[in-house]
Amino acid sequence: MNHIAVRRQLNQMALHRVCRISELNPGEVRRIDDPPVAVFNVNGAFFAISDVCTHAEASLSEGQVDGETVECPLHGACFDLRTGEALTPPAIEPVQTFAVVLQDDEVYVDVGGSS
Repeated sequence: MNHIAVRRQLNQMALHRVCRISELNPGEVRRIDDPPVAVFNVNGAFFAISDVCTHAEASLSEGQVDGETVECPLHGACFDLRTGEALTPPAIEPVQTFAVVLQDDEVYVDVGGSS
């Protein structure tokens, strides 16, 4: 795909700016509010998931991150940051994942669809 096709594809996405890449260091998380999405930097890989636990309405951006897993701070359910899969009870439903776009030193999330 050439650069013009990539730009067209990016323009068709519902991109929400999160921050500059340099403002989201490895091990850190940023949250956007509308919709509630948590964006994680795991050793230079960026992941975005719904910031609301599917078991109880807790903010996953406040949870403990271990590798590519986040633990809900309320009841301890764990979710895979890559796939959104619920890994441990009490959650059984996955969280929505979102595509992360890095462009011109900026971090964006495609809130128009899940990845």
